[in-house]
Formats: sequence, C-alpha cells, structure tokens
Amino acid sequence: MSRIPRLRPEQLDERQRAVYADIAGGPRAAGPQLFRLTGDDGALEGPFNAMLLQPALGDALQRLGGAIRYEGALSDRARELAILVVAAHWDSAFERHAHEAVGAHVGLTEAELAAVRTGGDPGLDDPVEAAVVRTARLLTARAGLTDDEYAEAVRVLGPAGLFELTTLVGYYATLALHLRVFGVER
Repeated sequence: MSRIPRLRPEQLDERQRAVYADIAGGPRAAGPQLFRLTGDDGALEGPFNAMLLQPALGDALQRLGGAIRYEGALSDRARELAILVVAAHWDSAFERHAHEAVGAHVGLTEAELAAVRTGGDPGLDDPVEAAVVRTARLLTARAGLTDDEYAEAVRVLGPAGLFELTTLVGYYATLALHLRVFGVER
C-alpha cells in the first residue's frame, strides 16, 4: 500500500499541475500507450505521483527521464535492456511491468526479457546490447567499474555512450528507490 496519497488533478496546486501536465501530456503520453501513466482517478501512476510532492525537483527529475528516453543515443532495445537490468536489481515491479511492455514493443523477445528478469544470459548478438547489459549489471551490483571493465565499456559504447548508460542506471535506480520508500505499487 502506498505511503503517500494518490494526488488527483483537482487536488494539485499550480506548480504541481504544471509537472502533471508535462508528464501526462508530454512525450511519454504521445507514443503507444504500453502502460498507464494515470489511473482511473486521474492520479499519476508509478514514480510520477511522488514527483508531485516536491514539484521543482520532480520536474527536473521527469525532464531528465524524458531526455534519457527520447534524446539519448542508445538504441531503443539497448535502453530498455538497461532499464530492465535496474528493475531486476531493485526488484521494482512497476518499472519491470512498464518497461517489459516497452521492451517487447521495441523487439525484445520473451526469452530475452526473462533472462534479464532472472539475471541470466539473454544471448544478445549485438555487441552494444551485450555491453549495455554487462555494464548495467556491474553498475547496479557494485556502483562502479574496474579499470578493465571501464576500458571494455568505452571500447564498445564510447565515452558518451558510457556516460548515457551511467546516467540511465542512476536515474532508474532513483525511481526504484522512490517506489520502494513511498510504497508505490502502481
């Protein structure tokens, strides 16, 4: 059960309404609706409801998430694989549910999804995707890379790609933490 109230649109102040509108009406809402952004009561789902508790920070956080999802250079498959590695590490049911749907939409197979979910080998042929999974797992497990792991990640992803991946891992770990602390199940 959630530890915070579900904030419905009619309960929001001006700043909260602006953040709500950016989330519910922005690029997340423009694409295929693979998971719900709002519930039947109009409240934001998942980590987005908690972002309304502190609108200035919530807005910055949701804009970072938008940049990661819609402005990054990682392929859709690579990005979703990394998100799902974080969801598996944190046992984040909302992120797993939402991003398995997105992952399937961008071409991840059920076998690949299941392997990421359980920590197994997804058998990826693409070297970038394999490096993303390997590096995201190292980052979530140890919050860092050895010199050799760093060199390998940079060799495959490049410095900019590794920066993007570490930012993505940190962002989705933050969301998983919010979901856990605030007891958000949907």
